[in-house]
Amino acid sequence: MTTRDINREVEGVILAHGGQPSFKGFNGFPAASCVSVNDEVVHGIPSSRTLRDGDIVAIDVGVRYRGLYSDAALSLPVGEISPEAMELLRVTKRALYEGIEAARAGNWVRSISRAVQDMVEMAGFHVVRDLVGHGVGHHVHEEPQVPNFVGPFRGRRLMEGMVVAIEPMVNAGTGKVKTLRDGWTVVTADGGLSAHFEHTVAVTPHGGDILTKGWDTALP
Repeated sequence: MTTRDINREVEGVILAHGGQPSFKGFNGFPAASCVSVNDEVVHGIPSSRTLRDGDIVAIDVGVRYRGLYSDAALSLPVGEISPEAMELLRVTKRALYEGIEAARAGNWVRSISRAVQDMVEMAGFHVVRDLVGHGVGHHVHEEPQVPNFVGPFRGRRLMEGMVVAIEPMVNAGTGKVKTLRDGWTVVTADGGLSAHFEHTVAVTPHGGDILTKGWDTALP
């Protein structure tokens, strides 16, 4: 199938359940979902590109439902993929869940950042530093920013009931990225593989409560 086929399926499901695809038209984005393949990190525009055995494909979806927004992404193997690619998917997913575990009331945003970065770098991969997670709920993007790396500031203290989109973007090679001429598609600077997982999460005293349950894969 093509990446445009994936987008058509995504939009159909959203509309069938009474939602609206919040990405479509957002700052001019032309589709209901971002579909990014192999070295595309995020914001891939669905097209006639055909998926092939050995590809990895990241699908990022935003939904507006009854006035509120959610945001989620996952990366999938297409057919048989290389061991390195599978390990990249597994580590990125684990990093997401480490970040969710750190989304506890009383912690700081930096607690999430450290959990994600430590998981990724211990496995020998690299987080993307030019793009970050974010608050979500009443708008597609809200404060606070939620980096996947530890910076000089600890960020906002996490309060019970806050809702954030935690989204590790992880590269097999360099963490550096560039944007293509279409103005949207972000790719790895060295042409290496990238993976992206994301959940919308409510902060609780016991860690993040996943609000986008069911949007996941069977990867261990």
